[in-house]
This record gives sequence, C-alpha cells and structure tokens, in this order.
Amino acid sequence: LFLLLMIKILIVIGTRPEAIKMVPLYLELKKRSSLCNVILCVTGQHREMLDQVFKFFNVLPDIDLNIMERNQSLQGISVKILQHFSNVLRDVNPNLVLVHGDTTSAMISSIVCFYEKIELGHVEAGLRTRNNFHPWPEEVNRRIISITSRYNFCPTSLSKQNLLRWVSP
Repeated sequence: LFLLLMIKILIVIGTRPEAIKMVPLYLELKKRSSLCNVILCVTGQHREMLDQVFKFFNVLPDIDLNIMERNQSLQGISVKILQHFSNVLRDVNPNLVLVHGDTTSAMISSIVCFYEKIELGHVEAGLRTRNNFHPWPEEVNRRIISITSRYNFCPTSLSKQNLLRWVSP
C-alpha cells in the first residue's frame, strides 16, 4: 500500500517571457490537483507586460510581491526579492520551487531557495553563451540558477552538455 503525499509546488515568475512559458505549466499542474498543490508567485519585475500575459491566460497570481518601481536598478530588484521572497517561502513552505530562464527574479529566487534549503527546478536550463557580459546579466544568472537547482530541465541536448561542464566559462 502506497501513501501518496501531495506535493506543494511554488512557481515564481517575474517577467513576460517567463510568464509566457510558465503559465501553461502552471495551468497543467492545476489540472493535477489530486497530486500537487501549485501556487503562483509573481515578483512584478515587468509589471505591465506581465499583467498582459496574465490577462490573456485569465490567471491571477496567488502571491504578488509587486516590486516594480520606476527606473529600478538590478540591485534594487535583487534586494526587494531577497527581502520578500524569504517570507513567501516561510509562509508557503513548498516542496519544490520552479523558476524559468535567466532573469534577476529567477536568480534571486534560486539563491533564497538555496539559503532556505528548498528544492529548486530550473526550467530551460543549460543555455550558455560563455560570455558573462553577453547577454548581461542573464548569462551569469543562468549559471547561478543552474548550480543552486536540484533539477535542471534542459530544452536541448546541447543545453544538457553545457550543464555537464558548467564549471567552464
């Protein structure tokens, strides 16, 4: 006799490209409510563009950090996510956090998950240009997310190879 435990999955989205790719995954996981409880958290790194995607999919986030400010810096975004996302993790207590790609929202969320010892899944992992300044800061963000992730979901075999030799620049 197997005892199935419901897994709690927190999906973090900060930008429109993340939303375009992750909202369909969120909707699929919602259909599997007998297996998982999925919670959607948005940082609001790209407020207006992000809201357009949610409106298109007719989705409302469960948690909105609403960090967007006029003329915000990467440092400002990072500090706000560090401060607020820690509280989200403590409140939600997920079994798994999923992030996508290479944004500052995904990278800072991955660091907070690492600090809190919460498993992370990186969707679209392993993309590399091998130039830390192109695209900047995304290339470094990708590398940080990959090394803090328990699960790296690679879109191609080249991405997988990149992860297998992640230590090389």
